[in-house]
Amino acid sequence: MPRPARTPALILATILALSGCGASVDTAKTAKATEDTAAEDADRHYPVTVENCGERRTFTKAPERVVTNDVGITEIMFALGLEGRMAGYVMPDNKGSVHQVPWKSAYERTTWLSKKRINTELVLDARADLVFAGWNYGFNESEGFTPAKLRTLGVDSYLLTESCRNGRSAKTRGVMPPLEALYTDLINLGKVFDVEKRAETLVASFREQVAAAQAAAPRGADRPRVFLYDDGRDKPFTSGAYAGPHDIITRAGGDHVLKDLKDSWTTVGWETVVERDPEVIVINNYGDISAEEKKRFLLSYAPLAKVSAIRNKRFVVLDYVDLVESPRNPSAIARLARELR
Repeated sequence: MPRPARTPALILATILALSGCGASVDTAKTAKATEDTAAEDADRHYPVTVENCGERRTFTKAPERVVTNDVGITEIMFALGLEGRMAGYVMPDNKGSVHQVPWKSAYERTTWLSKKRINTELVLDARADLVFAGWNYGFNESEGFTPAKLRTLGVDSYLLTESCRNGRSAKTRGVMPPLEALYTDLINLGKVFDVEKRAETLVASFREQVAAAQAAAPRGADRPRVFLYDDGRDKPFTSGAYAGPHDIITRAGGDHVLKDLKDSWTTVGWETVVERDPEVIVINNYGDISAEEKKRFLLSYAPLAKVSAIRNKRFVVLDYVDLVESPRNPSAIARLARELR
């Protein structure tokens, strides 16, 4: 077990005590001692190895110029207090406001690199040493933007665990329950960036928040059947068992009608929705089509006319960042639980 680290506060207290005894203090030497202690602590921490989407990854030091893609991924870094390690983030401006959020000041201190798609040129221009993104959360073969490609350019990557490919096909994603994916990334990144205690504290607080919401959520026969509607007219884009909405719905006291779909975000047929007859529809609020427009479409779409949620006009709107893997998932569970009671 590593010996306890000497903190800068402890060094300062020692210096003050010596000063009180008449000892002279060289401030330059003091600052140098503090820096040396921090460097020694970092040396003891690294290298660290984490498992990310089935691959063991070793880091010899903390990345210093991270580029993130999308809002949930960016806020995972902010929740860990790592905005100082970021070169910037890529995010469209149609996924909700970043001005009324817990990490408003972190957004203000971090460069918004682009409102378009992340790409190799942007990453190289930012002099990134690591890209934190995911499959279909930035990484994709069709545009040649992949971890393997970045590796050839000397840039490392960390994959969002919600997006891990599960081995059944190149398109199917998800290897663990959604909240466990969030906790896994927090703990992994805590190790990678040497902020393990903060990561552990966050995960513990999130578990407590979720447990409290579950304690007051509907149970048994009172659990309403719930469908997540993202978008789509010919076919609905929705969530399977490995995307955030599954745990959000289930732990809030709902019965997720697509809990048997072993994927994260994907499409199904409207006939499946009709057959499973959801009593509540959660609408994903983002993009150029507003939540109100999505609701009007669902109410006007003839094949859904006999679905319970449509007949009773029972909808709940949650923001995009609530529903993808992000540190807002626990609070989304609490809000949905109140709506389902």
